[in-house]
Amino acid sequence: MITQNSGILVIKIKNFGKEARIISMKYIIGLGNIGKQYDKTRHNIGFMALDAFAAAYQASFTPSKQFATTAKITVDGEQVMLVKPTTYMNDSGKAVRAILDYYGGDINQDVLVLVDDMDLPFGKLRFRAKGSAGGHNGLKSIIAHTNSQTFLRLKFGLGHPDHDKQVVINYVLGQFTATESQDVEHMLDNSTKALVDWIQGATTAQLSNQYNG
Repeated sequence: MITQNSGILVIKIKNFGKEARIISMKYIIGLGNIGKQYDKTRHNIGFMALDAFAAAYQASFTPSKQFATTAKITVDGEQVMLVKPTTYMNDSGKAVRAILDYYGGDINQDVLVLVDDMDLPFGKLRFRAKGSAGGHNGLKSIIAHTNSQTFLRLKFGLGHPDHDKQVVINYVLGQFTATESQDVEHMLDNSTKALVDWIQGATTAQLSNQYNG
């Protein structure tokens, strides 16, 4: 069914009594673990960056049936959904798959994933347009559920404390120290600017030239 309303063409497709959703939307997925015990830990920098971006637009997150909490904003006419999976890190792809299936969208064109990276020096940002999970279970889950390795990521550098497994676990699940807080705030400020640039159509090359450390 096609209707005209105030000069805006609205297209509704009925399929077995259900309205199909054809929505032009960008998605920013912050990766992290839910629960107070994980609040503001290094592994949750994706959540922290998304919270900082949402705060800049006075947006609030609400529970979604697609295994996430979400917030919707508009930036220069672009609809953007901010997504924090509630599946825990290791099953983040379940939420990403459910969101894209329900609202529509292309994992390779419409999605930006915010993720921590221990192989990146602390305090640095890096855009990457494709690649393997690199040992990150959240990315591994997204790749498995979407069958794609060519989605855009914005990585937040944590640095690597050691190669001992328990040391690494304690590090990523630990909170940022007071001496690290200034660099963290700088990362979050820069990531907010970077997200706006991405929404406004900056290419991966432009974003990399501007923000990669």
